[in-house]
Amino acid sequence: MSEKLTLRRDLGLWGAAAIVVGTVIGSGVFVVPKRAVIATGSPDWVTLVWIVGGLLSLAGALTYAELSAMMPEAGGEYVYLREAYGPFFAFVYGWTQFWVAKSGSIATLASGFLIYLSNFVPVLEQTFATIPLPIGPGGQPLELKLGQLAAMGVILFLAGVNYFGVKAGGQLQIVVTIAKVGLLVGIILIGLFSSQGAVSNFTTSVMPNPGGASGFFVALVAILWAYDGWNNVSMVSSEVKNPQRNLPLALICGTLGVMIIYLLANTAYFYVLSSAEVAASDRVPAEMMRKLFGASGASIVSIAAMISIFSALNGSILSGGRVPYAMALDGLFFKKIAEVHPEYRTPAQSMIWLSLWSGVLVFSGQYDQLAATVVFSSWILYGMTAASVIVLRRKRPNLARPYKTLGYPVIPILFVAVAAILIFFTLKDQPRESLLGLGLIALGIPFYSYWSKQKKAS
Repeated sequence: MSEKLTLRRDLGLWGAAAIVVGTVIGSGVFVVPKRAVIATGSPDWVTLVWIVGGLLSLAGALTYAELSAMMPEAGGEYVYLREAYGPFFAFVYGWTQFWVAKSGSIATLASGFLIYLSNFVPVLEQTFATIPLPIGPGGQPLELKLGQLAAMGVILFLAGVNYFGVKAGGQLQIVVTIAKVGLLVGIILIGLFSSQGAVSNFTTSVMPNPGGASGFFVALVAILWAYDGWNNVSMVSSEVKNPQRNLPLALICGTLGVMIIYLLANTAYFYVLSSAEVAASDRVPAEMMRKLFGASGASIVSIAAMISIFSALNGSILSGGRVPYAMALDGLFFKKIAEVHPEYRTPAQSMIWLSLWSGVLVFSGQYDQLAATVVFSSWILYGMTAASVIVLRRKRPNLARPYKTLGYPVIPILFVAVAAILIFFTLKDQPRESLLGLGLIALGIPFYSYWSKQKKAS
């Protein structure tokens, strides 16, 4: 009988931490400040929201650290939900990840990368074909642009890098994360030490606050999106060296590092720009550098944004391919997806099919809308995952726990409570997308029933 192929533990602490930092810091640091100041009204409130968002993400990281050290298996949340609540909720998580959440995120990142690249290569904005059917954004004919071809090419290139081993993908992640953080730190220092900055911007340049408590939570949702991705390293748990030590360290230190970078960036932006200038700009760092150095300064930010998004894209592909693999390994997805490459020991089929589907979503032009449909269901599952720490303490008290959540049970309960609030506001503000998210879950139920019966019969 041939030996069953398994994934290889080739990812060290630095590679794991680079997945956390590199996946979290994508496009959010460039676009969220505008939304936050419009929602809250002033720099001090924006700073408070960044702090709250960071502390909530840290609460999630502290909670996930216990789970990842206890169950260092491929799939992350999929495994934790399966052990705490059973296979159905694990399947729901994996189903939404593959078809919309992770694939939509990959498509969005790749398209964002090409938006910045088109500043230097304008031909990417050209339309090469039009499908005369109402399947494009807003029910319009679907236009296919050269940039979408290039975006799919970037996805497939990174899928190819990660195809050849988690070590190769991890090394690339370290390199691009160092480059990204270095550029961001440079931009931050230029802003903080600029002679054109003014401390008075923090106190006197105040926008009318339109939102009150509601505005605070609108800003918090946007900022949590900027922090999103810290949990991705748990998906590659089965490929991390010494996971009981390295996973908690990567989760906690990586999240703290991101929080510090975001707070310093926010301070630099408002030191140079007024609230009105921040609120008027879709690309706040570019506006800051343009104010200081003209067009050349804005070009530097475009390069930094491209590297930032490229890093997040690589981390998303590296980690995202492990969830469908874990599902297929359990017999709850297509069997082909469970195959491990005999030489490189990667979930090669899983990454190929996830990347191909992500490329299809790039061409659909609907990735933002698709991603919005799973916000409601995703936060339900995130909250359930955090709560699984408490469930498993009671359900499986004898499991080895190399790391225990700091501040238990307050930290997990806090995270679950905030998840519940965000679910409420999402349902209130986006009822259509929330119901579509639940519809996506319902669509998966017949498949779950079929694969469950096949698994029992085998």
